[in-house]
Amino acid sequence: MADNTYDAIVIGSGISGGWAAKELTEKGLKVLMLERGRNFEHIKDYKTADKNPWDLEHRGTSTQEQRKKRPVISRGWGKAEPIMDYWTNEEDCPYTEVKPFNWWRSYQLGGRSILWGRQSYRWSDFDFDANAKDGIAIDWPIRYKDLAPWYDHVEKFAGISGSIEGLPQLPDGHFLPPMDMNIVEKTVAERMKKNYKDARRMIIGRCANLTTPIPGRTQCQFRNRCWEGCQFGGYFSTQSSTLPAAVATGNLTVRPWSIVTKIIYDKNTKKAKGVEIVDGETNKTYEFFSKIVFVNASALNSAWVLMNSATDVWPDGLGSSSGELGHNIMDHHYNLGASGVMDGFEDKYYYGRRPNGIYIPRFANLFGDKRDYLRGFGYQGGASRQGWSRNVAELGVGAGFKEALSEPGQWTIGVTGFGELLPYHENWITLDKNTKDKWGLPVLSMDAEIKDNEKKMRVDIVAEAKAMLESSGVTNVNTWDNGHNVGDGIHEMGTARMGRDPKTSVLNGHNQVWDALNVFVTDGASMTSSACQNPSLTYMALTARAANYAVEQLKKGNL
Repeated sequence: MADNTYDAIVIGSGISGGWAAKELTEKGLKVLMLERGRNFEHIKDYKTADKNPWDLEHRGTSTQEQRKKRPVISRGWGKAEPIMDYWTNEEDCPYTEVKPFNWWRSYQLGGRSILWGRQSYRWSDFDFDANAKDGIAIDWPIRYKDLAPWYDHVEKFAGISGSIEGLPQLPDGHFLPPMDMNIVEKTVAERMKKNYKDARRMIIGRCANLTTPIPGRTQCQFRNRCWEGCQFGGYFSTQSSTLPAAVATGNLTVRPWSIVTKIIYDKNTKKAKGVEIVDGETNKTYEFFSKIVFVNASALNSAWVLMNSATDVWPDGLGSSSGELGHNIMDHHYNLGASGVMDGFEDKYYYGRRPNGIYIPRFANLFGDKRDYLRGFGYQGGASRQGWSRNVAELGVGAGFKEALSEPGQWTIGVTGFGELLPYHENWITLDKNTKDKWGLPVLSMDAEIKDNEKKMRVDIVAEAKAMLESSGVTNVNTWDNGHNVGDGIHEMGTARMGRDPKTSVLNGHNQVWDALNVFVTDGASMTSSACQNPSLTYMALTARAANYAVEQLKKGNL
């Protein structure tokens, strides 16, 4: 092959891009993976992962300079010294906000797979049926049975720990042994199950942290410093998992600092023939060619690539013929919940720093439950004992103060709600051609917000959290709702949704762009609704399924 010609090009190296590279290379294709940011090597580039917090120059607190370069990240909890440089430099890569929008980006090899929360849940037919049942937006072109074997496939490779529960709204999978809940979590779980006659259940989170070793990776060490990068490969990331597998085939070429500016469309063949990039370091432009293109730049950037691929055939971008490209942005709305104190367990403690919490699966608007809004929510949280900082406010000194710090504090337990956001056509992004990034490219303009359905749900999320905790023996329960800007949940979805009709969707049931069937979009952009479970496992399954289909179609000469 020529130096600039491949069987497949994968745009993006995060969770779905890594899976696309692995699946395509293992099926024999020569693949070029393009990452718009820097190279980032497993182990070598985890600069703080083996340091103690007190070894850091600023003791873990982000600096003024770091915050200046990353003002959006600095709005929330991600502004921590060890990982500030993992987040995108927003001075170089701005965006505009018609409505407040918090966009968490990581432009480096592996993307946010280094930083993700690792919660990994299957979706059920309650989720894939929801739009059709409610008459909202459009119907998904697939159902759970279409993804079930691919959930199996990705779980076995990624390594998902969890418990078998038999819940129809949260299908079980191929799990490694579950992590243990601590004594307070177990107690609350037992009481909740009894109080609600098993209509509600608290379980240990299903997470992509290994509880037993698998080839090439060691089990989780319970350090709970995952987002700094794990030298042990204890959790699933591109670096620890899919990238080594793809490299081992000898079929992968990785090119960092490659900002894809457009997909090159051939109107004669009605297919894409490659991509154009600008080198992020030299500003030089290059073209690469391939038989198929996988777009995995993350939901909003994938839409940007499609929109910026405008031609005289598609003036609003490749995939814009339906009028839905860039629309239907979704997220999970959160920043609300409840917490309180659990007495009676002062003689109990726990070991290690478990990088996982509890999960309360959705119960609203299921099994005869009816609310004054559509869809539902789940909770994540956990119980622990207060640390030494409880005494700082006392400004104590002397022996009594030291003795107090040597004893664990009272038990507390809290839960945070994650609610489904409906796919509203008017929640959308556009290209702001008046604002340019460091490379002279137009940026995205964000125009999205939660609406009445979500606001009604949020009242319920707080009230139900309080009631569940109090009925389980938790005292001094406090609630909070700090509001939600779309993007806060870091689960952005939509913008290039799947569907059954090219007049109302950007992609078909195999994640192919209707307007160019050799282009596949398999990240969050493809989602038709958002459910309330973390979506990354579904991206993995969609990607593996689409890659398998793409290779089949190539062999048949259809692409």
